[in-house]
Amino acid sequence: MAKASARHILVETEERCLEIKAEIEAGKDFADAAKENSSCPSKAQGGDLGEFGPGQMVPQFDKVCFNDELGVVHVVKTDFGYHLVEVTARS
Repeated sequence: MAKASARHILVETEERCLEIKAEIEAGKDFADAAKENSSCPSKAQGGDLGEFGPGQMVPQFDKVCFNDELGVVHVVKTDFGYHLVEVTARS
């Protein structure tokens, strides 16, 4: 069964999401950005979601985690808000 590991930052607006993404791309540590900005409880772990399988996350999140490039910060919109998602591993 496929597995992925990812970390994320959840914010309310696309504007804020893109601002944080730019900060990360300019060198800010993802985990620090998560601790400072995310509204998800995972912020305490720097946004780390651990390992999960297909179907355990909402479809938009799953699509990125199981198909898109590793180690890149992706923007994902869900019913929860806007996520910055970095897929850290996939098997």
